[in-house]
Amino acid sequence: MAAAGVVHALAERRETLAAVESITGGLVAATVVEVAGASAVFRGGLVVYATALKATLAGVPQELLDERGPVDPDVALALAEGGRARCGADWGLSTTGVAGPDPQGGKPVGLVYVAVAGPAGSAVRELSLGGGRQAIRSASVTEALRLLAEYL
Repeated sequence: MAAAGVVHALAERRETLAAVESITGGLVAATVVEVAGASAVFRGGLVVYATALKATLAGVPQELLDERGPVDPDVALALAEGGRARCGADWGLSTTGVAGPDPQGGKPVGLVYVAVAGPAGSAVRELSLGGGRQAIRSASVTEALRLLAEYL
C-alpha cells in the first residue's frame, strides 16, 4: 500500500505532509489517514474543486488559471507548493485533472497531473488514465502517493 509506505517514511524522517486536491476530492487525505500513525505526519489539506478556490485558498496565481485552466502541470505544482506553505508542511502533494464523463476545457477525460513539492524541490507527473470516474480518481491517488514515495 503506497500510503503506508509514505506515512512510515515521513515518520522516520520526522517530516510532514499536506494534500491539495481537486480531481480526488479528499481521497488522498482519506487514504493517508487510514494508516495507523498518520497523525504524526499528516498536517491536513485543502479540497479545491472549484477553480476559483485554487487561487483563493491554495495560492495558485489567478493569471495562470486564466491562461491555462485548472488542468495543467504548472497548476499542479502551484497547488502542491501552496498546500505545503499554507499548511506548514515539509511536503505538499496535489492532484488535478478530468475524471469525466465529459472532457473539460478541451482536456480529455483521464488527463491528470499529480505533483509533489518538498525541501529539495518539486516535480509533476502527467497521467493518462482509463476507466470511469471512480477508477480515474482512485488511480490518481495511487500515482500521487507513488510520486511522493519516489522522493522520500
